[in-house]
Amino acid sequence: MGDRVTAGSRTRSGSGASGRAPRSRRRLSVDERRDELIAAALQLFSSRSPDEISIDDVAATAGASRALVYHYFGGKQELYIAALGSAARQLSELLEPPTEGSPLDRLRLSLERYFDFVERHAAGFTALLRGGPANRSGEIGEIVDGIRKLLLRRILHALDIESAPPILRITLRSWLASVETAGLDWLENRDIDRAQLEHVLVDQCVVMLDVAGHHEPAVAALFQRLAREEEIAGGAEPAPA
Repeated sequence: MGDRVTAGSRTRSGSGASGRAPRSRRRLSVDERRDELIAAALQLFSSRSPDEISIDDVAATAGASRALVYHYFGGKQELYIAALGSAARQLSELLEPPTEGSPLDRLRLSLERYFDFVERHAAGFTALLRGGPANRSGEIGEIVDGIRKLLLRRILHALDIESAPPILRITLRSWLASVETAGLDWLENRDIDRAQLEHVLVDQCVVMLDVAGHHEPAVAALFQRLAREEEIAGGAEPAPA
């Protein structure tokens, strides 16, 4: 009797096990798997210096094997380039030119979005601009230059400028360099409110345009237009209320 109960129990147990459908995991396409690994790498590069991250770290974050990461990427350098390219595309979308407000309002909004990106990818941004895991040449250098050119185009668009004369181009590129430096300093020290820093940088841009206007009539006309639209008195943007 005991044997029959045991047998019956085993039968019921076996029936229950066989009746349960096995869990299935959707098979990712090649592009989806690659994007998943890039997303994991970008998550790590955004919070830690790339020098501190290994392929094993990326594999663990993505829930994949080390061999799979090497299957899609030859090594950390190639993975870093792919992650950096992904971040650059995100920044490009984030800095899609605003369509409302005055030129300086659009510049303020673009700068705010830029610092959103800087803050979100603090460690990676710092490592990139200070050298990163490799010399900023080749593909990495091209991506960095591409980001800077994108920022310049966005600024020109915000200021309603189709073609920049040399002095204006140099002035804005110099200002962008100061924005990068300010971003690095702020990430390191964080001893000034971010909104205040953004306001200072916009004021700095206006002052630099004023100075450049003494050497280029087109820039002087731009400054006068901005002054009219923003009611700037004495070459400075009104202080916030």
